Amino acid sequence: MARPRFHLAFPVRDLDEARAFYKGVLGCAEGRSSDHWVDFDMMDHQIVAHLGRDAPGAEATSDVDGHAVPLRHFGMILDWADWESLRDRLLAAGTEFVIAPQIRFAGKTGEQATMFLRDPSGNALEFKAFRDESQIFAA
Repeated sequence: MARPRFHLAFPVRDLDEARAFYKGVLGCAEGRSSDHWVDFDMMDHQIVAHLGRDAPGAEATSDVDGHAVPLRHFGMILDWADWESLRDRLLAAGTEFVIAPQIRFAGKTGEQATMFLRDPSGNALEFKAFRDESQIFAA
């Protein structure tokens, strides 16, 4: 393994619905599965949708650049062109966004493209890209 990969497990209400979203909309390849869970390859990282009763519900948010960002979320930092490609695919699919695709902190340290959406079970996802990746952790 050339670099560490993360593994994230999260609850979903329906595995077929999760497959349709993660495979069909986001383009993640499916890995192993059972009647209770399914692995997905999200850009070389393993995410696992587990059938569960504790699906996300109402949750806290935090103000970031004038938007109510779901505190509990996961996502990926993409290359700028890959972010634009995913944005276009999600727009074409009629995706309902929590925070529509936009540029955050324009002209400032940490300028980034970002978008938030929810999967069918209500899990919040963020996809972002930095114009200058050296600013990912810049203060």
